[in-house]
Amino acid sequence: MALRAVVPRADVDVAAAMATVAPICEDVRARGVPALLELTERLDGVRIADVRVPREALRAALDGLDPQVRAALEESIRRARLVHADQRRADTTTRVAAGGTVTERWVPVGRVGLYVPGGRAVYPSSVVMNVVPAQAAGVASIAVTTPAQKEFGGSAHPTILAACALLGVEEVYTVGGAQAVAMFAYGARDADGAVVVRPVDVVTGPGNIYVASAKRYVQGVVGIDSEAGPTEIAVLADGTADPVHVAADLVSQAEHDPMAAAVLVTDSPALADAVDAELARRVPAAKHAGRIEEALRGRQSATVLVDDVDTGLAVVDAYAAEHLEVQTADARAVATRVRNAGAVFVGAHAPVSLGDYCAGSNHVLPTGGTASHSGGLSVQTFLRGVHVVDYDEPALREVAGHVVALAESEDLPAHGQAVTARFPS
Repeated sequence: MALRAVVPRADVDVAAAMATVAPICEDVRARGVPALLELTERLDGVRIADVRVPREALRAALDGLDPQVRAALEESIRRARLVHADQRRADTTTRVAAGGTVTERWVPVGRVGLYVPGGRAVYPSSVVMNVVPAQAAGVASIAVTTPAQKEFGGSAHPTILAACALLGVEEVYTVGGAQAVAMFAYGARDADGAVVVRPVDVVTGPGNIYVASAKRYVQGVVGIDSEAGPTEIAVLADGTADPVHVAADLVSQAEHDPMAAAVLVTDSPALADAVDAELARRVPAAKHAGRIEEALRGRQSATVLVDDVDTGLAVVDAYAAEHLEVQTADARAVATRVRNAGAVFVGAHAPVSLGDYCAGSNHVLPTGGTASHSGGLSVQTFLRGVHVVDYDEPALREVAGHVVALAESEDLPAHGQAVTARFPS
């Protein structure tokens, strides 16, 4: 706990954002589509006539997709499907006693709402990361929403629409921010009372602080994956690491957002100095140098010098990074000792950007230290474990006395009588 108080962390207060988010969510709940249209214009600066993307626009986006981007998306989908298919749990039946079994069935939720962020960057990869595990889980109804884009006439970015089409998702909305989360949680009717958006069972996907806060606000009405906020990378490295690799990886995450966190934890002052020198060379040459510079200079980013790799492990476990790279001697062995991270990238040839697109892993991961208790998006996010209890008469009779004894000890005699009523003397 002491380490958690001193590791670098962004000033992201999800609870404080609730004051802004709560009236937005309640407005959507009360007024539905009219509220969504007004909020999109007021908050995003985009006037839209309808919240749903026509199916023909999805097909047109796919037809117009650059062939190289299409090939890359298809490979990303293929690899993600391989990994997520293996996550699907089999039902298990346990024989507790002769004539008595408990089966755990894994049942997909009926409907999900998947959030794909927009703004500084375009994230068709987040379409893949949200949709593939939901499909692998067997979810019957999948809806995607992403912020409307002024430069595309109030529609979504064509590459995002094309990714939806590649995955066979036809229900797509152009609503972003907290209002999108509320739309999925409560559903939305038009001004005449007709249902336009049906409510979902689970909302997933990364976003800004307002998306994260809205997910917290509606949790309980719907399930959520996690409160995924600004991205973060931690690199645990020793003197064997290549400073060019480390610097490039820190820059790659800082590129997302001025609030992005980039943390180097090392026992090598020489490596730290070499990484600083490489950053000084690399950052000014980057396309998004301004936001990268801001992210790296923010209080959420730092270099942490430690005595040894063991101490470094304690630091990164306290930090609980969304993405953790291990670039040390015997990196595989060190990586097995990590307890808290959204995803762990092992060695010199597994950069975080591989996981963003084509590793097969999922890039929707917990941030802000929540990796200490939460995992990344997976097939399990969309499944519910249901216990099926099947006892015959002799099996119930055998255990009846124990049920009665425990019921009496809890002063709930009717519980015991529900058993003894089946065995009249």
